[in-house]
Amino acid sequence: MKAVILAAGIGSRLSRPFPKSLSVLPYGETILGRQLRILRELGVNEIIIVVGFKMTLIMEQFPEVYYRYNPNYYITNTSKSLLCAIGDLDDDILWMNGDVVFDKAILKEVLDSRQDNLICVDTKNCGEEEVKYNLGSEGYVSEISKEVVDAKGEAVGINFIRRQDIPTFCKALGECDDNDYFEKGMEFIIERGVRFKPVDISVHDCIEVDFEEDWISAQKTFKTAG
Repeated sequence: MKAVILAAGIGSRLSRPFPKSLSVLPYGETILGRQLRILRELGVNEIIIVVGFKMTLIMEQFPEVYYRYNPNYYITNTSKSLLCAIGDLDDDILWMNGDVVFDKAILKEVLDSRQDNLICVDTKNCGEEEVKYNLGSEGYVSEISKEVVDAKGEAVGINFIRRQDIPTFCKALGECDDNDYFEKGMEFIIERGVRFKPVDISVHDCIEVDFEEDWISAQKTFKTAG
């Protein structure tokens, strides 16, 4: 299994002069550093970071991982960054956005449930900007986008897909528009019969840092390495 972290974006909504994954938590670890440490503590050592915006800042700080470069990071979204990473891979893939701060227990639960494709979800009320999800009659994810009506909650940006579904997923990511999030590719393959099981992580702390208020919340929540 390989892990992919998407850290190519400019992060315009947070307005930092550096990649927001390098924002430093109160105890001194960056968001990205925390992600890498947790992955390694759980035995995941093959890690790919997709970079773009001010990539050397990330690469110099974390020289021990693999990198993929999205040369169009300033005009494309996460669907294309993810495709940059997995287009030629033949392995199970755990992937996450590079701005998600989370408890270690969340990844442990994902790694313990790898017989299915997985989407980590939080069953909470969601605003307009959150990626939301809904479930079908058999309990698998039936919809995933910002436009889901009567959503069950939020998809938090941590996901897992088995190697046999990678070719279908890559084809779908290629069909996405440049400004689409990777969830659009997931929607495409769900429509084609690929199933994703929701992993409810609501009892754990997990914050995707999009806006300043998210960062304030993350600083209050993650005061220790944990």
